[in-house]
Amino acid sequence: QPPGMAQETAPVLLVVLTRLVSSTWHEGSGYYAAESHTNEVYTEEAPPEPALDYHRVPQWCATLNIHRGEATCYSPRGGSYRSSLGTRCELSCTRGYRLVGPSTVQCLPSRHWSGMAYCRQIRCHVLPAVLRGSYVCSTGVQMDSRCDYTCLPGYQLEGDRSRVCMEDGRWSGTEPICVDMEPPKIRCPDSRERIAEPGKLTATVYWDPPRVKDSADGIIKRVMLRGPEPGSEFPEGEHVIRYTAHDQAYNRASCKFSVRVQVRRCPVLKPPQNGYLSCTSDGNNYGATCEYLCDGGYERQGTSLRVCQSTQQWTGSQPLCAPMQINTDVNSAASLLDQFHEKRRLLVISAPDPSNRYYKMQISMLQVRRPSCCPPSHTPSTLSPSPPILQQAACGLDLRHVTTVELVGQPPHEVGRIREHQLSLGIIEELRQFLHLTRSHFNAVLLDKAGTDRERYISPVSPDELFLFIDTYLLSEREAARRAQSGDPCE
Repeated sequence: QPPGMAQETAPVLLVVLTRLVSSTWHEGSGYYAAESHTNEVYTEEAPPEPALDYHRVPQWCATLNIHRGEATCYSPRGGSYRSSLGTRCELSCTRGYRLVGPSTVQCLPSRHWSGMAYCRQIRCHVLPAVLRGSYVCSTGVQMDSRCDYTCLPGYQLEGDRSRVCMEDGRWSGTEPICVDMEPPKIRCPDSRERIAEPGKLTATVYWDPPRVKDSADGIIKRVMLRGPEPGSEFPEGEHVIRYTAHDQAYNRASCKFSVRVQVRRCPVLKPPQNGYLSCTSDGNNYGATCEYLCDGGYERQGTSLRVCQSTQQWTGSQPLCAPMQINTDVNSAASLLDQFHEKRRLLVISAPDPSNRYYKMQISMLQVRRPSCCPPSHTPSTLSPSPPILQQAACGLDLRHVTTVELVGQPPHEVGRIREHQLSLGIIEELRQFLHLTRSHFNAVLLDKAGTDRERYISPVSPDELFLFIDTYLLSEREAARRAQSGDPCE
């Protein structure tokens, strides 16, 4: 076309384009929106480039301004024509924002950019609440926000302690949990020491239950005791009591304390010579009582009982066991027997004469022996010197507190004897009448410590038979215990 025609048609085309660009480009929004404020993206095919006068229309499209973003434009006419027809712009967002829309737009002949875009803030979803815990975020749910997790007292965190909102809008890591891994707190009562009760080797000890507290939910599932219950009797020595507590998560904690029982003791008493001790409880503990007893044929001289006091000293002083003194210079048989009351048993042997074979057999079976301390007394001529005259009961008789009385012969030469002590004819007669003993043949009678006739024999009795009867029917509980404790000293 001739140049003149081009100058006439150009103003007409400019008017048409002006009417098409009647909408406004909102600065900072990233949108090129019509008045209806739609979010649609307009794209048009670029028509063949018209021959335009760029000097007269330099601003073909509105200037691109993206809030929180940047547009890098390239114009075919050079750097000073950033919004001219044909300009291509690359769009990007600053950190923390994501581009919504095309990343590249072009200025079209319609004076519209080929697309619209904006920068949206990158946000992660709200994190769920943590059971028995919480979290604190630095900048909410924005990108780079860091959320730190903590648990309630008594609970421990398992998993990631912090999570970060990443560029893709997701949180780093995984959701942690709060678990009860802390054992409960338990405190036992203080250790204690007790003195054994008088006459006992034990002490009754009480205590309060332990104080238990769970640092998490406050619930204690069970508390177990290892050892005696409160109020039990504890023997002498030190005892460890242990408690174990479990919470709902089966965490456990233990504590322990000790109970020490002390027995106050006096010095150990020694038995007297020719005697023994019979003590209660343990023999030398506080409250124990010891009784001094003498062997058969011996009498106690002095106090009979001593008690261990709280001062750990015994009352009284130690008695002696002296040989029993038999007084035959009495007026009656009753006075003679009273000397043996509750002290000795009596085996009274009666024979018509010393040569009686039953008498000789009886004396022989009793295993007569004369102690070295005591010389033989004068033997009456009416009695045979063999077997030996009875001076002291054999060991088995002494062990059972038996004294032998002999009534041998016929008046006026009748002899009565207790060991070396001679009896008068009057007392001999009274004993025979009291015990109904005849002089015509051998016979024997066994009296208990009360003087009661317990058994009679018309022929010699063997030691085994005699001792079996005494051990079965005549021993007191104390004597039986003494026998069991000391055994048979005759062996």
